[in-house]
Amino acid sequence: MLISEYLQLRNLSAQMPAGNLSDTTDRQSINSTQSSPFAKTLKQQLEKQTVLSSKVEFSKHALDRIAERNIDLTENNTLERLDKAVEAAHQKGANEALVLVDSTAFLVSVKNNKVITTVSAEDLQGSVFTNIDSAVIG
Repeated sequence: MLISEYLQLRNLSAQMPAGNLSDTTDRQSINSTQSSPFAKTLKQQLEKQTVLSSKVEFSKHALDRIAERNIDLTENNTLERLDKAVEAAHQKGANEALVLVDSTAFLVSVKNNKVITTVSAEDLQGSVFTNIDSAVIG
C-alpha cells in the first residue's frame, strides 16, 4: 500500500511544473507535514526505492511479495546480480525467465524488463514454475 502511494506521488510530482513550490506558504505546509507518520513512512519508502532503482522494474505484485516475504535486495548484491541475469537472458532471446539469485527466485518478463513475482527460500519447496522459456542462475 505505501509503495503504491509513493508511486502515485512520484507520478504527480513529475507532472508538476517546477514553479509550483515558489510560494512560501506551500513550502511551509509541505514542511509541516514531514513530521506526520505518513511522511516518515514515505521517507523510509523513498530510501528503499533508491535501492530498487535498478535496470529491471518491479510489478506491484512483486513489490508486495518482497515486503510480505521480507526479501532483502541489498544483501549480497542481489539487485545487481538480478540485473545482470536478466540482461543475459535478454541476450539469449528469452521472453519469460526464472532467475535464481542465492536462495531467492524471481519470475521475470524479460521482454518487458519487469519482475513479475518473487519467491523466498522458505516458499521454494514444492514450487512449480510454468510458462517460462529459460532459467538463469545469477
